[in-house]
Formats: sequence, structure tokens, C-alpha cells
Amino acid sequence: MTRLIAPLFLVVFALLPLGLTDPYLLNALIITGILTICAMSLNLLLGFTGQLSLGHVAFFGIGAYVSALTALGFDVSLPFGLRVTHEGGSPLLGFVLAIVLTGLCGYLIGRLSFRVRGAYFVIVTISFAEVVRLVALNWVELTQGPLALTAIPNMVLPVPSLGDVAMRSKMQNYYLVLAVGVASYLLIARLVASRFGRAMRGLKENESLALSLGINATRTLTIAATVSAAMAGAAGSLYAHYIRIIDPDVFLFSYTVTMVIMVVSGGKGTLAGPLVGGIIFGLLPVALRPVMAPEAQWIVYGAILIAILFLMPRGIVPALEGLGERIAARRKAGDKPTDVMPAKMGANP
Repeated sequence: MTRLIAPLFLVVFALLPLGLTDPYLLNALIITGILTICAMSLNLLLGFTGQLSLGHVAFFGIGAYVSALTALGFDVSLPFGLRVTHEGGSPLLGFVLAIVLTGLCGYLIGRLSFRVRGAYFVIVTISFAEVVRLVALNWVELTQGPLALTAIPNMVLPVPSLGDVAMRSKMQNYYLVLAVGVASYLLIARLVASRFGRAMRGLKENESLALSLGINATRTLTIAATVSAAMAGAAGSLYAHYIRIIDPDVFLFSYTVTMVIMVVSGGKGTLAGPLVGGIIFGLLPVALRPVMAPEAQWIVYGAILIAILFLMPRGIVPALEGLGERIAARRKAGDKPTDVMPAKMGANP
């Protein structure tokens, strides 16, 4: 039953903007889609390898800044009298560089921290996110610091027979985010179904047994961290070119908390979990805003989260899977022929 969730989501959200006239709701869907991509990337680590990254927002922010600076250009002084100047380039090039550089950062963090996992990895990721935030805040010559990078150009895509098309409208950005989200989902699904995915799950379930079978734990976890970081960087690039203004607040810890909530509530270690959790907790504040005060919104938000985790500890998607299995088992039991043989056989007269 849960296999139908992702195709159903794709059909619904592909058709949804056609009947949506409120630009505020369309904007909320775009931001939710970007955060859902981040949640899917985090699920690759948290759900399939069991490694919790509380600094995942660093890759999101790095992707945003790399893509924005590639498009805007920069002129910075470096030690030893060096100076680096970039006149500005294609936003699409910025998108590609955001993926490459955040993937490289994920690789380096993985190589450094996966030799000592557990709490050490959590501490390293939090520290990395804070260091990157402070760099963005204080390197004013490059990032403008708290003044923010402004006038970031829209994403530009080459379209056959039309040339370069700028993604200026909300509708265009919506379908761009949807396309990147679908590509991210398919990539994760392919990885999870491969031999590499089996190695990830083996390390999560029983690391000692996985190591005895010849699985290289550091290599496997580092590759997972690299792919996860690259996806978060792609989401950051989409965010920068859609919002068109970024500042060090893009590294706020609350974004990481939101990603973790989306993964855990939806069902970590499932492909559809971040989609379900992302839609619920991405759009829930939008649904609550017209009917209650801000203070009450957060109370209801927290109460719904607690209720989901209390009633469905493994998440919404695993709970739906369990419900489907129970229904199928009952139907199967109901189809069995009843035993009409009498309990005791009397003698023939």
C-alpha cells in the first residue's frame, strides 16, 4: 500500500498548481518542497545508516552561498597578497558547483568523523555548522555578513527551441523544485535497492556482523554522507535563487530540527517517510496561521508531533505498512475454508 504513496504524491502535486490561485499557498508549497528535499537527504544518513547529523543545515547553507556567489560574482583578498575575482556566471553553473562543493564537504566530514562514530559524529556536524555560520557572518568582504547577499538572479535553464529561460514565476520555480525532488527520490531509491544500500542497512542493524562480512564501514558511511550533503546543497541552491536574498540565518539550527522532525514523524528508513512528514510539518504552520495566534500555533504543532510519535513510534509510513499487513492477514485468514469435520466421530449404526 505504501508503495503507492510516492506516485500518488507525484500526480497530486504535479496537478495541484493548476487549480491553485493563491500565490501565498504556492510559495508555501515551494518552501516545503525545498525542505522536503533536505529531509530526504538527511534520511539517507539517519534512516538508512543510523547516523544522526545535527549540522545538516550547514550543507544547505553552503549550497545557497556557493550558488549565489557564483551567479553574483565576488572580489576578495586572501593572505600573502592574493586576490580572487569572479565576474559572475550562470545560475545553473552555481547549482552544479553547489552540489559538487557540498558533496566534497560531506566527504571530508565523513572521513574525519566516521572513524569515531556515535556521539562524536553528532558533535562534529554541530561544530561544523556553527563554524560555517560564523564564517558567513564575519567574512563580510565575501558574504556581506548580516547585510545579506541581495539581488540573486533567478535560476536559468536551457530549453530546446527557446534558449535560456529564467525561472521568474512561482509556477516555474514550483515545477523546478518538484523535478529536483523527484530526481532526488529516484536516486535514493536506486541507492537503497543496490548492494551499497544493503551495506548501509547492514551497518545500521548489526555493525559487527556487517564488518565480519567484509563491509567497509568508513567507506560506506562516507559515501552516504557525500550523497546526502550534495542533495542538501542542491536544495540550498534552489532556495537562494528562489528567495533571491540570503544571510547567515540560513544556517539556523531550527532548520535542522525541522528536517529531523520530518524524517522521524514520517518514518525514518523509508522512502516515503520524509515525503509524508515534509508535507505535514511543512504545511501545518500555514494551515494553523489563519485560525490561531502564533503562540497557540506552536502548542498545536508540538502536540500533533507528540501525538504522532506516541501513537506511531516508528512513524506514519511504517504504521500504514503495519496496518496494511494486518488487513491483508485478516483477509487471508477469512478466505481459508472452515473446518466442518466434527470433533468426535460416532459409530455407524
